Amino acid sequence: MNIILLGPPGAGKGTQARILMDTKGFIQLSTGDMLRAAVAAQTEVGKRAKAVMDAGQLVSDEIVNAIVSERLDQPDVSSGVIFDGFPRTAAQASALDEMLSSKGMDLDRVVSMEVDDELLVERVSGRYTCAKCGEGYHDSFKKPAVEGTCDKCGSHEFKRRADDNAETVRGRLVAYHAETAPLIAYYEGQGKLVTVDGMAEIGTVTASIASALEA
Repeated sequence: MNIILLGPPGAGKGTQARILMDTKGFIQLSTGDMLRAAVAAQTEVGKRAKAVMDAGQLVSDEIVNAIVSERLDQPDVSSGVIFDGFPRTAAQASALDEMLSSKGMDLDRVVSMEVDDELLVERVSGRYTCAKCGEGYHDSFKKPAVEGTCDKCGSHEFKRRADDNAETVRGRLVAYHAETAPLIAYYEGQGKLVTVDGMAEIGTVTASIASALEA
């Protein structure tokens, strides 16, 4: 099964993707991770991406699409993939449809994680992660069981993203509503869209996604 997790930055897509990887054996395809991997491996498209980034420019849709296509040719994706952060635009969505069709693959579900913008700003501006294992925490909603100690690996080092602040989050939301939110209608028209309450407790969201995938 191949799925897309759709929602603005901070909606919890990464958290739910990790849970699906652990419980269902999915492979998470994050455009950022794939881009870095292609550059490090010095693939042909990776070299093109590096040249663009070194020039201080944004990587084009053409390069992003090529990196996704390259990744989908690797054998581990046969267990099912989660697209996280891709597609971001209608053009990328159309390109993904063509890409999957050409490879004999299907997109089975698109899970839209619906959130309240102002509550999301609060959620994102308070989050931080374990510097060692990447486990996520929050100042209000998810503190470590023992203060200053990661529940998962026991590390005492934590970090926050410099851009996890209210102003930056609101800017991301504006971009999301302008560019990515229209994909909700796009995939609804294909009969592949399911919606879940992204503001619910993590376990509740996980259960909602599981039900949607089993439907």
